[in-house]
Amino acid sequence: MDNNRRLFLKAAGFAALGTLAFPLASCSNSEKSEETGNGTTTAEPAKIKEFGLQLYSARDIIGADPKALLKQVADMGYTKIESYQGDQGVFWGMSPTECKAYMGELGLTMVSTHADTTKDLEKLAAEAAEGGLTYVLQPWIGPQDSLDDWKKRAEEFNKRGEICKKAGVKFGYHNHDYSFKEQDGQIPQHVLLDNTDPALVMYELDMCWIAAAERDIPEHLTKYGARYELCHVKDLVREPKPHSTDLGKGIIDYARILKVASENGMKHFIVEQEDYPESVLKSLAHDAEYMKNLVLV
Repeated sequence: MDNNRRLFLKAAGFAALGTLAFPLASCSNSEKSEETGNGTTTAEPAKIKEFGLQLYSARDIIGADPKALLKQVADMGYTKIESYQGDQGVFWGMSPTECKAYMGELGLTMVSTHADTTKDLEKLAAEAAEGGLTYVLQPWIGPQDSLDDWKKRAEEFNKRGEICKKAGVKFGYHNHDYSFKEQDGQIPQHVLLDNTDPALVMYELDMCWIAAAERDIPEHLTKYGARYELCHVKDLVREPKPHSTDLGKGIIDYARILKVASENGMKHFIVEQEDYPESVLKSLAHDAEYMKNLVLV
Protein backbone atom coordinates (compact mmCIF):
# COMPACT_ATOMS: atom_id res chain seq x y z
CA MET A 1 0.00 0.00 0.00
CA ASP A 2 1.53 3.37 -1.02
CA ASN A 3 1.86 6.26 1.39
CA ASN A 4 -0.92 8.32 -0.18
CA ARG A 5 -3.42 5.49 0.10
CA ARG A 6 -2.26 4.75 3.65
CA LEU A 7 -3.34 8.26 4.64
CA PHE A 8 -6.90 7.27 3.80
CA LEU A 9 -7.35 3.57 4.42
CA LYS A 10 -4.97 2.31 7.03
CA ALA A 11 -5.57 -0.50 9.47
CA ALA A 12 -9.07 0.69 10.42
CA GLY A 13 -10.64 -0.59 7.21
CA PHE A 14 -14.26 -1.36 6.58
CA ALA A 15 -13.95 -4.55 8.62
CA ALA A 16 -14.56 -2.25 11.57
CA LEU A 17 -18.08 -1.69 10.29
CA GLY A 18 -19.38 -5.17 11.06
CA THR A 19 -21.64 -4.11 13.94
CA LEU A 20 -22.83 -0.69 12.83
CA ALA A 21 -25.49 1.20 14.65
CA PHE A 22 -26.93 4.44 13.32
CA PRO A 23 -28.92 6.24 16.04
CA LEU A 24 -30.74 9.18 14.53
CA ALA A 25 -32.49 12.10 16.16
CA SER A 26 -35.98 12.97 14.99
CA CYS A 27 -36.04 16.12 12.91
CA SER A 28 -39.00 18.28 11.92
CA ASN A 29 -39.48 19.02 8.24
CA SER A 30 -37.17 21.79 7.12
CA GLU A 31 -38.86 23.82 4.41
CA LYS A 32 -38.72 27.34 3.09
CA SER A 33 -41.96 29.19 2.50
CA GLU A 34 -42.53 31.30 -0.59
CA GLU A 35 -45.45 33.68 -1.00
CA THR A 36 -47.53 33.10 -4.11
CA GLY A 37 -49.38 35.73 -6.11
CA ASN A 38 -52.66 35.12 -4.29
CA GLY A 39 -51.15 35.63 -0.85
CA THR A 40 -50.86 31.98 0.09
CA THR A 41 -47.56 30.27 0.75
CA THR A 42 -46.02 27.15 -0.72
CA ALA A 43 -43.38 25.10 0.97
CA GLU A 44 -40.07 24.61 -0.84
CA PRO A 45 -38.29 21.42 0.28
CA ALA A 46 -34.92 22.00 1.91
CA LYS A 47 -32.02 20.67 -0.18
CA ILE A 48 -28.24 20.84 -0.36
CA LYS A 49 -27.83 23.40 -3.13
CA GLU A 50 -24.09 22.94 -3.65
CA PHE A 51 -22.04 19.83 -3.04
CA GLY A 52 -18.54 18.65 -3.82
CA LEU A 53 -16.46 15.60 -4.58
CA GLN A 54 -13.39 14.21 -2.84
CA LEU A 55 -11.14 13.31 -5.77
CA TYR A 56 -9.98 10.17 -3.99
CA SER A 57 -13.32 8.78 -5.17
CA ALA A 58 -11.85 8.81 -8.70
CA ARG A 59 -8.38 7.63 -7.72
CA ASP A 60 -8.39 4.75 -10.21
CA ILE A 61 -8.96 6.96 -13.25
CA ILE A 62 -7.99 10.56 -12.48
CA GLY A 63 -4.28 10.07 -13.12
CA ALA A 64 -4.69 9.39 -16.84
CA ASP A 65 -6.21 12.80 -17.60
CA PRO A 66 -7.02 14.97 -14.57
CA LYS A 67 -8.46 17.84 -16.61
CA ALA A 68 -10.84 15.57 -18.50
CA LEU A 69 -12.00 13.95 -15.27
CA LEU A 70 -12.65 17.34 -13.68
CA LYS A 71 -14.70 18.37 -16.73
CA GLN A 72 -16.81 15.22 -16.38
CA VAL A 73 -17.31 15.91 -12.68
CA ALA A 74 -18.45 19.46 -13.38
CA ASP A 75 -20.88 18.23 -16.03
CA MET A 76 -22.41 15.88 -13.45
CA GLY A 77 -23.34 18.83 -11.24
CA TYR A 78 -20.59 18.92 -8.63
CA THR A 79 -19.52 22.48 -7.87
CA LYS A 80 -16.83 21.94 -5.26
CA ILE A 81 -13.68 19.85 -5.23
CA GLU A 82 -11.66 18.39 -2.38
CA SER A 83 -8.30 17.20 -3.60
CA TYR A 84 -5.82 14.77 -2.12
CA GLN A 85 -2.09 14.29 -2.34
CA GLY A 86 -1.89 11.99 -5.35
CA ASP A 87 1.11 11.08 -7.49
CA GLN A 88 0.73 14.33 -9.45
CA GLY A 89 0.38 16.47 -6.35
CA VAL A 90 -2.57 18.31 -4.90
CA PHE A 91 -3.02 20.30 -8.13
CA TRP A 92 -2.71 17.33 -10.50
CA GLY A 93 0.23 18.49 -12.56
CA MET A 94 -0.91 22.10 -12.72
CA SER A 95 0.47 25.06 -10.81
CA PRO A 96 -1.82 26.42 -8.08
CA THR A 97 -2.87 29.37 -10.22
CA GLU A 98 -3.34 27.22 -13.33
CA CYS A 99 -5.53 24.85 -11.37
CA LYS A 100 -7.58 27.68 -9.92
CA ALA A 101 -8.13 29.17 -13.36
CA TYR A 102 -9.11 25.83 -14.89
CA MET A 103 -11.50 25.15 -12.04
CA GLY A 104 -13.07 28.54 -12.67
CA GLU A 105 -13.57 27.73 -16.35
CA LEU A 106 -15.50 24.61 -15.32
CA GLY A 107 -17.57 26.33 -12.66
CA LEU A 108 -15.73 24.46 -9.92
CA THR A 109 -14.05 25.64 -6.74
CA MET A 110 -11.34 23.62 -5.04
CA VAL A 111 -12.19 24.32 -1.42
CA SER A 112 -9.87 21.89 0.36
CA THR A 113 -7.30 19.14 0.13
CA HIS A 114 -6.18 16.16 2.15
CA ALA A 115 -2.44 16.02 2.62
CA ASP A 116 0.33 14.97 4.96
CA THR A 117 0.65 18.11 7.09
CA THR A 118 3.53 16.74 9.16
CA LYS A 119 6.12 18.00 6.68
CA ASP A 120 6.56 21.02 4.39
CA LEU A 121 3.38 22.55 5.78
CA GLU A 122 4.54 26.12 5.14
CA LYS A 123 4.98 25.34 1.45
CA LEU A 124 1.75 23.38 1.24
CA ALA A 125 -0.26 26.10 2.98
CA ALA A 126 1.22 28.82 0.77
CA GLU A 127 0.41 26.87 -2.39
CA ALA A 128 -3.09 26.11 -1.12
CA ALA A 129 -3.72 29.82 -0.57
CA GLU A 130 -2.32 30.60 -4.01
CA GLY A 131 -4.67 28.05 -5.53
CA GLY A 132 -7.70 29.57 -3.80
CA LEU A 133 -8.25 26.79 -1.27
CA THR A 134 -9.77 27.49 2.12
CA TYR A 135 -8.74 24.32 4.00
CA VAL A 136 -5.73 22.02 4.38
CA LEU A 137 -6.77 18.79 6.09
CA GLN A 138 -4.84 16.07 7.87
CA PRO A 139 -6.68 12.86 6.90
CA TRP A 140 -5.05 10.37 9.27
CA ILE A 141 -3.02 10.23 12.47
CA GLY A 142 -3.87 6.71 13.60
CA PRO A 143 -4.99 5.45 17.02
CA GLN A 144 -3.07 6.86 19.98
CA ASP A 145 -1.82 4.93 23.02
CA SER A 146 -3.24 7.25 25.67
CA LEU A 147 -5.35 10.32 26.25
CA ASP A 148 -2.14 12.25 26.92
CA ASP A 149 -1.03 11.33 23.41
CA TRP A 150 -4.30 12.66 22.05
CA LYS A 151 -3.69 15.91 23.92
CA LYS A 152 -0.22 16.09 22.36
CA ARG A 153 -1.79 15.70 18.94
CA ALA A 154 -4.15 18.55 19.82
CA GLU A 155 -1.14 20.74 20.70
CA GLU A 156 0.42 19.84 17.35
CA PHE A 157 -2.81 20.72 15.57
CA ASN A 158 -2.80 24.16 17.21
CA LYS A 159 0.73 24.76 15.92
CA ARG A 160 -0.20 23.62 12.42
CA GLY A 161 -3.23 25.89 12.64
CA GLU A 162 -0.96 28.85 13.33
CA ILE A 163 1.16 28.04 10.27
CA CYS A 164 -1.90 27.73 8.05
CA LYS A 165 -3.51 30.88 9.42
CA LYS A 166 -0.39 32.88 8.58
CA ALA A 167 -0.65 31.61 5.01
CA GLY A 168 -4.32 32.53 4.77
CA VAL A 169 -5.89 29.06 4.95
CA LYS A 170 -7.48 26.94 7.67
CA PHE A 171 -6.04 23.76 9.16
CA GLY A 172 -8.35 20.86 9.88
CA TYR A 173 -8.54 17.19 10.78
CA HIS A 174 -10.59 14.45 9.09
CA ASN A 175 -11.68 11.67 11.44
CA HIS A 176 -11.79 7.90 11.09
CA ASP A 177 -13.58 5.55 13.46
CA TYR A 178 -10.68 5.23 15.90
CA SER A 179 -11.04 8.74 17.27
CA PHE A 180 -14.67 8.03 18.18
CA LYS A 181 -13.99 4.81 20.08
CA GLU A 182 -13.99 5.19 23.86
CA GLN A 183 -10.55 5.16 25.44
CA ASP A 184 -9.97 5.42 29.19
CA GLY A 185 -13.53 6.61 29.70
CA GLN A 186 -13.37 9.39 27.10
CA ILE A 187 -13.92 9.87 23.39
CA PRO A 188 -10.61 10.90 21.76
CA GLN A 189 -12.37 13.09 19.21
CA HIS A 190 -13.81 15.08 22.10
CA VAL A 191 -10.30 15.43 23.53
CA LEU A 192 -9.11 16.86 20.23
CA LEU A 193 -12.08 19.21 19.99
CA ASP A 194 -11.78 20.39 23.59
CA ASN A 195 -8.02 20.97 23.43
CA THR A 196 -7.72 22.79 20.12
CA ASP A 197 -8.26 26.49 19.54
CA PRO A 198 -11.38 27.09 17.40
CA ALA A 199 -9.57 30.05 15.85
CA LEU A 200 -6.80 27.74 14.62
CA VAL A 201 -8.29 24.27 14.09
CA MET A 202 -11.51 23.15 12.41
CA TYR A 203 -12.75 19.67 11.60
CA GLU A 204 -14.19 17.61 8.77
CA LEU A 205 -16.70 15.00 9.89
CA ASP A 206 -16.67 11.73 7.99
CA MET A 207 -20.24 10.57 8.48
CA CYS A 208 -19.46 6.96 7.71
CA TRP A 209 -16.62 6.65 10.21
CA ILE A 210 -18.46 8.23 13.13
CA ALA A 211 -21.33 5.84 12.43
CA ALA A 212 -18.87 2.95 12.30
CA ALA A 213 -17.89 3.82 15.86
CA GLU A 214 -21.58 3.64 16.80
CA ARG A 215 -21.87 7.27 17.87
CA ASP A 216 -25.02 9.35 17.63
CA ILE A 217 -24.31 11.69 14.73
CA PRO A 218 -27.03 14.30 15.39
CA GLU A 219 -26.11 14.41 19.08
CA HIS A 220 -22.45 15.02 18.24
CA LEU A 221 -23.30 17.71 15.70
CA THR A 222 -25.65 19.43 18.10
CA LYS A 223 -22.84 19.74 20.65
CA TYR A 224 -19.84 20.33 18.38
CA GLY A 225 -21.37 21.46 15.11
CA ALA A 226 -19.68 24.85 15.18
CA ARG A 227 -16.30 23.12 14.91
CA TYR A 228 -17.18 21.21 11.74
CA GLU A 229 -17.11 23.12 8.47
CA LEU A 230 -16.93 20.17 6.06
CA CYS A 231 -18.31 16.66 6.01
CA HIS A 232 -17.86 13.52 3.95
CA VAL A 233 -21.07 12.04 2.59
CA LYS A 234 -20.72 8.35 1.72
CA ASP A 235 -22.98 5.35 2.08
CA LEU A 236 -22.38 1.68 2.88
CA VAL A 237 -23.93 -1.75 3.04
CA ARG A 238 -23.08 -4.59 5.41
CA GLU A 239 -23.66 -7.69 3.28
CA PRO A 240 -21.92 -9.86 2.27
CA LYS A 241 -19.33 -7.74 4.05
CA PRO A 242 -19.27 -4.02 4.91
CA HIS A 243 -18.33 -1.84 1.95
CA SER A 244 -19.03 1.53 0.39
CA THR A 245 -21.81 1.87 -2.17
CA ASP A 246 -23.71 4.50 -4.14
CA LEU A 247 -25.52 7.11 -2.08
CA GLY A 248 -29.03 6.05 -1.19
CA LYS A 249 -28.30 2.37 -1.67
CA GLY A 250 -26.88 1.85 1.80
CA ILE A 251 -28.10 2.18 5.37
CA ILE A 252 -27.29 5.80 6.29
CA ASP A 253 -30.33 8.11 6.44
CA TYR A 254 -28.81 11.22 4.95
CA ALA A 255 -32.12 13.04 4.64
CA ARG A 256 -32.13 13.36 8.43
CA ILE A 257 -28.41 13.56 9.14
CA LEU A 258 -27.65 16.31 6.62
CA LYS A 259 -30.56 18.35 7.91
CA VAL A 260 -29.04 18.29 11.39
CA ALA A 261 -25.63 19.10 9.92
CA SER A 262 -27.09 22.05 8.01
CA GLU A 263 -28.82 23.37 11.10
CA ASN A 264 -25.60 23.23 13.07
CA GLY A 265 -23.30 25.17 10.77
CA MET A 266 -21.96 22.69 8.21
CA LYS A 267 -20.66 24.63 5.21
CA HIS A 268 -19.42 22.05 2.72
CA PHE A 269 -20.90 18.67 1.81
CA ILE A 270 -18.29 16.51 0.08
CA VAL A 271 -19.25 13.21 -1.57
CA GLU A 272 -16.72 10.41 -1.13
CA GLN A 273 -16.95 6.85 -2.40
CA GLU A 274 -14.50 3.97 -2.07
CA ASP A 275 -16.26 1.03 -3.80
CA TYR A 276 -18.36 0.98 -6.94
CA PRO A 277 -21.27 -1.33 -7.86
CA GLU A 278 -20.52 -0.86 -11.58
CA SER A 279 -17.90 1.76 -12.41
CA VAL A 280 -16.35 4.93 -10.98
CA LEU A 281 -18.09 7.29 -13.39
CA LYS A 282 -21.50 5.63 -13.03
CA SER A 283 -21.25 5.89 -9.25
CA LEU A 284 -20.15 9.53 -9.32
CA ALA A 285 -23.00 10.40 -11.69
CA HIS A 286 -25.49 8.54 -9.50
CA ASP A 287 -24.20 10.27 -6.35
CA ALA A 288 -24.56 13.69 -7.99
CA GLU A 289 -28.19 12.97 -8.89
CA TYR A 290 -28.82 11.71 -5.36
CA MET A 291 -27.49 14.95 -3.86
CA LYS A 292 -29.52 17.09 -6.26
CA ASN A 293 -32.75 15.32 -5.36
CA LEU A 294 -32.18 14.74 -1.65
CA VAL A 295 -34.85 16.42 0.48
CA LEU A 296 -33.80 17.12 4.05
CA VAL A 297 -36.38 16.04 6.64
